[in-house]
Parts: sequence; C-alpha cells; structure tokens
Amino acid sequence: MQKTLFNEKDFSDVKTQGIKYAGSKLKIIPYILESIKDLEIKTILDGFSGSTRVSQAFAQAGYNVVSNDISHWSEVCAKCFLLHNKDKKYYQDIINDLNYLKGHDGWFTTHYGGNEVMDEKRPFQIKNTRKLDAIRDRIEELKLNDIDKSVILTSLLFALDAVDSTLGHFVSYLSEWSNRSYNNLFLKLPELKETIGNHKVFRKDIFKVIENNSFDLAYFDPPYGSNNEKMPPSRVRYSSYYHIWTSVIKHDKPALFGKVNRREDTRDLVSASIFEEFRKNNDGNFIAMEAIRTLIKNTKAKYILLSYSSGGRATKKELETILNETGKILKIIEIDYKKNIMASMCWTNEWLNSNDAHKEYLFLMEKLPQSNVFFIESTLQGEFINKALPILTS
Repeated sequence: MQKTLFNEKDFSDVKTQGIKYAGSKLKIIPYILESIKDLEIKTILDGFSGSTRVSQAFAQAGYNVVSNDISHWSEVCAKCFLLHNKDKKYYQDIINDLNYLKGHDGWFTTHYGGNEVMDEKRPFQIKNTRKLDAIRDRIEELKLNDIDKSVILTSLLFALDAVDSTLGHFVSYLSEWSNRSYNNLFLKLPELKETIGNHKVFRKDIFKVIENNSFDLAYFDPPYGSNNEKMPPSRVRYSSYYHIWTSVIKHDKPALFGKVNRREDTRDLVSASIFEEFRKNNDGNFIAMEAIRTLIKNTKAKYILLSYSSGGRATKKELETILNETGKILKIIEIDYKKNIMASMCWTNEWLNSNDAHKEYLFLMEKLPQSNVFFIESTLQGEFINKALPILTS
C-alpha cells in the first residue's frame, strides 16, 4: 500500500511473487515505481502483464490496476493477487487438503514425468507429476468460483516452479535433474496482500483492451523478440515458452507435438503474435515495430511508460521515432543490471551509454491530444542523474 513519508511516496513494503519468467521485470520494479511517483495518476494499464509482478507492484503502491495478458496462467495469477476476496484460512484449508492427496498416474505423468535415471529428458520427476495429477483432478472436483480457483492454481504453479528441471521455460529441458527437482511438490499459500485500489483483469488482445478503455498511464512491455537474425522464430514465441502452465490451468489434456511435448495450439503458425513478428514490411521496417507504433498511437492514456531490453528486435532509434510521433518524452531511465545503477535524464539526441550489454530502458512519455499529433524535435536538455536503488528479491 502506498505510504507517505516526508511528502515522498514510500514503496519499501512492495513485495511481489511470481514463477521463473524470462521476461520478468522483478529487478526494475523499484525504477518503474520511482519513475511515475510524481505523476497525478490513479488508473494504470499493465498491457503485457506476464508474471504479473508489475501489476502486483502497482496495486500495492495504491493505484487502480488493469492487468492484461493473452496467457491463461497470467490471468490466473493476476486474479489471485489483485482480486482475492476470502480469508486466508479459507484458502489454506483447501491447500492443506490438496497436500495430503496421494499421487496417481495421469495425463501429466504420461507426458512430463521422468524417472530418476533420466531415460528421457522431462521437466519434472515422476513423483511430482503423480502428485500434480491428483491435485489438478481434485481442484476440478471442488467447483470453486473463478477467483478462489485462481488462488489455488497460483499456489500449484508456484509449487511446480520450485521442483522443475528447466532453465525457467519449457522449450527445452535439462539433460540432468536439477537439485530442486528432487524435492517433493508442496503447495503454499501465496502472499495475498490487501490493496486499496479497484482492479480489473483481462485476457484479451491488447488492441481490444485499448479500443474501449482509457487510463491515466499505460505500461507496455511487449515481447520485442530477439535481434539475432539467425534465431528461428519458433524460439521466441511467447506461448511456447510456458505451454505446460497453460495445460495446468486449462486442464484440457490437449494434443501434443515435438520432443518437449508442446501443445498443438502453440505451433508458430497458430500462436504467432504480431509483436513477435520477425519479418520486415515492404518499407524495410520490422512489422513488430509498426505494431508498437499503432499501439502507442491508439492508446487513450495521458502517460505511457515503455520498457525496452537491450538485445531486442527493436532499435533505440526506432523507438525514438515512434515515441516522438505521438507525444513528448519526459524522461529516459537506463538501468545497468551489473552496476545496479539507474541513470535518468530528460530527452536528448544522445543515448546514455553506447554499450548495450545488460541494459534495460524505461521511456516515460506524455501523449499529445490526437488532433495535435506531430513529430517533436528532440531539443530538450536535461540533467544527468545517477541514483542507486534497491533490487527486490522476493
């Protein structure tokens, strides 16, 4: 919850939870909150919420949050943390009963459980997939409402994440069992914090969300994709990275394909996102960048905060052009993970650092009214600031 200390907003109580996630913004949450703390805003859209850590942080900081993502598991996590409305004991009693269940062979064990000698690479040891099969079947039998079921399913996702044998995604599995995979699957109640905001959770195409809604601020962290031209597009498809989480949530026992038993509906031609599109249009521009241009132009928000990671498909120059078309850049924040330093300045024609290794950028812009959209020359000069901020660890 947002607090006031000497007229400064204090975010020290903000603690988020999540699964291992390749696009997690855990380390930059302090910088995100710091960058917007002086804005007069109440409602924030987290348009690509992923692990939902940023949505959680916005909610705990006192904002009204609209959390959106196309994935089923992200929707479940958002409902768990933003919409939970029962006493913790209610949820804990259910979790206790699930932990006492005896495991059995089922769909998850058949496709994702491996024996201890690792005859075939699998993401979980068979003792844990057997428990998963029993727990997941039982959750369906409980006939919980949507929000309560989301809390319990989030607990299950976290428990599975603690015993997997992967690098944090499910497009490949380790050739030897990880140390954590030997642990027993055990559900724990997620840390459910009360927040004062009025929150909403969507699982929609982002263009549908912005079509009929307006916000004080929109935070966008789209999947830019890799800038490695040799990387096959199948390796950057968002839905394929976390296909098992989708199956755990939906419990639909889908048709599978490939060595890692991916869902059929995660094939590239089926699940491709325009933000992950690796091709260029006839003008030589990446199609994904044109999607970002359209997104920013059509978003009805006073402010937009855009995340960009070095090594992504986008170039900094392209983002500069896109942002200047529809608004005024208020600040750029460059985050150096290695040094744990935030560098902030008003917009200039020069970037903060020519070395992009392990950098994260945040662009904060104020949108112009649609009737006044035009290119803004980068003429503002600003003071360069180095500021160390704490990195969140939980």
